[in-house]
Amino acid sequence: SGCGTFAFLSSAVAAVSGLLMGYELGLISGALLQMSRSLALSCKEQEVVVSSLLFGALFASLTGGFLIDRFGRRLAIITASSLLVLGSLILLPYESYEVLIVGRIAIGVSISLSSIATCVYIAEIAPQHRRGLLVSLNELMIVIGILFAYISNYAFASISHGWKYMFGLVIPLGALQAIAMYFLPPSPRFLVMKNNDEAARKVLERLRETSDAIKELTVIKSSLKDEHQYSFLDLFRSKNNMRARMLVGLTLVFFVQTTGQPNILFYASTVLKSVGFQSNEAASLASTGVGVVKVVSTVPATFFVDQVGSKTFLCIGSSIMTVSLVIMGLVNRNIHVNFTKVCRSQSPEDFFLQRPGNFTVTNGSLKDLFASMASTERLSFDVQSPDVARTGELNRTALAGGKSTTGSHMESGEVPAVLKWLSLASLLVYVAAFSIGLGPMSWLVLSEIFPGGIRGRAMALTSSMNWGINLLISLTFLTVTELIGLSWVCFIYTIMSLASLAFVIVFIPETKGCSLEQISMELAK
Repeated sequence: SGCGTFAFLSSAVAAVSGLLMGYELGLISGALLQMSRSLALSCKEQEVVVSSLLFGALFASLTGGFLIDRFGRRLAIITASSLLVLGSLILLPYESYEVLIVGRIAIGVSISLSSIATCVYIAEIAPQHRRGLLVSLNELMIVIGILFAYISNYAFASISHGWKYMFGLVIPLGALQAIAMYFLPPSPRFLVMKNNDEAARKVLERLRETSDAIKELTVIKSSLKDEHQYSFLDLFRSKNNMRARMLVGLTLVFFVQTTGQPNILFYASTVLKSVGFQSNEAASLASTGVGVVKVVSTVPATFFVDQVGSKTFLCIGSSIMTVSLVIMGLVNRNIHVNFTKVCRSQSPEDFFLQRPGNFTVTNGSLKDLFASMASTERLSFDVQSPDVARTGELNRTALAGGKSTTGSHMESGEVPAVLKWLSLASLLVYVAAFSIGLGPMSWLVLSEIFPGGIRGRAMALTSSMNWGINLLISLTFLTVTELIGLSWVCFIYTIMSLASLAFVIVFIPETKGCSLEQISMELAK
């Protein structure tokens, strides 16, 4: 069977979900810089804003598999696009922390549901010899969406309420996708599941541009019979080594998250601002480089994986990540961010005026000023430092006179250019390494190590763990960074990258050149 134009077009329209997902994941990096100031968000509230999307995504990953199997892949994508439009519309007219959370949760449900449905839909309409390329199209669209988000962050960084424009940009595209999907055919596999063989045959003939799709229809019906031999509980039994396979899959997803990439994605602009890119525009422009690197790195990984092998890419990626994180950690140890308050680097008065009444301001020393907060805020700084004392004087002036100071005062001393650019360079290398290794290859391995009869449910379980750990890490990143500093966070990620390298070498099979049936037979031994 050939890959007809209609099959490619249908896959491309479905893959727009990947573009929307990437945009929403990358958007918060720059939007957070503006929202935290205009809504006076505390560190914990910033974490909740970022993590509310992940909460919605986790919920959808737990229930999405059932919805997709019950109502169909195409309808799930239409529903997800509509929900994205609704969630974005909720955010535009209001400036409220609570409304922001509700809108972000709706968007989280949308992108999680669409990510599962899109991969299944494309895999089921694609011909066998083009399935890898067409499914990978979704992954490529995700990183392109992230790049567009970072460009949007930069474009609206200096515009008043620019974050609303950022959120609003996806509305037309989401609506267009929902309309376009309505005119595309359902998955032929789903039609067979619903005992509608004749409709499935017509869809296959249209997708393959052939007048005889009986052979492929027979294969689909045969494979669906095989899928009933496994139950969900078989994932946790020793039958065919399924428990070990499940542990390999869950551990791989664990390393995808604990090597730190989600936080770089969500907090890129905030972190870059803290290491010397002082304005919102500079931080957003620097983080745009992160998006470019993700796209450029993902393209060769997508096209050469069949020749090089996923295990090789995973080893290369984890090794380079380890080296770049060590450099990043060492550089950040030599960059002294005042108060180590990464999340409050927008302006010093925000630090004191987040929640009136929380702090007692006196005319005493800077040490006295922080005494009431010692039990809850562990800040690391030298109270005798003239730079810090000068910043403290600025803060007290702002508090006493009600004058507004700008974000440029946050850095009492200019960060050396060589450290600033070395920090950015090591960050970009780290992102590139993830984008050729753990980023795309983990999901390829997960789609290969489970037998077809239970692959969907196994992927849903690993997806739930993926969003769950992502939620936990993103919800605590700024808090942990306050407690131990950015450099030690980098060193923790270094240890996790080394552990992931060892795990890949020992436990991940090389699947290059093997059919799914061969892989399953080997892993069952």
